[in-house]
Amino acid sequence: MKQITLSAVCLFAFILTGHAQDKKEKDQEAIKKMCGCFEVNFDFAETFEYSNDSLYKGSEVKHDKALEWVELVEDSNDKIVMQHLLVVGNPSAPSVVKHWRQDWLYENTQLYTYDANNQWVYTQLPKQDVKGQWSQKVFQVDDSPRYEGSATWVHVDGKSFWENTTSAPLPRREYTQRNDYNLTVRRNRHAITKEGWIHDQDNDKVIRTEGKEDVLLAQEKGLNTYKKVADSKCKVAQDYWANNQKNWAIVRAKWDNVFERASDLKLEHKVDHKPLYAHFFSEDFTFNTKTVNDVIDSYVIE
Repeated sequence: MKQITLSAVCLFAFILTGHAQDKKEKDQEAIKKMCGCFEVNFDFAETFEYSNDSLYKGSEVKHDKALEWVELVEDSNDKIVMQHLLVVGNPSAPSVVKHWRQDWLYENTQLYTYDANNQWVYTQLPKQDVKGQWSQKVFQVDDSPRYEGSATWVHVDGKSFWENTTSAPLPRREYTQRNDYNLTVRRNRHAITKEGWIHDQDNDKVIRTEGKEDVLLAQEKGLNTYKKVADSKCKVAQDYWANNQKNWAIVRAKWDNVFERASDLKLEHKVDHKPLYAHFFSEDFTFNTKTVNDVIDSYVIE
């Protein structure tokens, strides 16, 4: 039996470390390819329904298009933050709407898992379960939590993709139209393509009642296709962010403070008959640490 020398062990460890670093760099490159200016197609269709109600009416097929700028807000070794900004209205005089945000964290062990009715459960994951993984944390337009999940980026046959299943609140296109279910179980796939990237979804529409088994009401297919175009087409969004990024940094800092409590979270749907985003998007709202803290605190129940 050949003796294993210390130098051989060191060489093996060096190879493993180098491979892990190369893999992480590929992950980071794939994630950041989702930044830039994109023409986006948003397509959703309800595929199967399981209701016992003979009068059940599913959601209509939805096809929307938009121009979207994805801003790289933070780029560090273990964290990548990207803000989505929609460009809407007349092309000759477009407006900008702050859209969703996605944070990517490497080997993150803390998640807030959605549990219906504007409640999130704080979850601590074992380190070994997230080794080599990236968690995607998705936030609402007001930077409140939406959904989170952890998985491994896969690079094979010239393809790069990430897949995860997690629970989430209803999307705006649904909760403004119906209230017959209260939870979406999302199967998310982010895949990088030659033209840009796709967000592929297979979603369950679920009725969750405390003390009872979940009821599957219907299923849905979603496909958001992002086609890369010249950054100059999104200049108005870039200008918006340059002028407003300090305001939203204050909002993110407050939410970070809330999340650092590391406990379950429940939020009010409305305060003074207003959803949270209505305060921040009001023309007369003044962004500073006190006003932002006061507003968010008024929505945090526990």
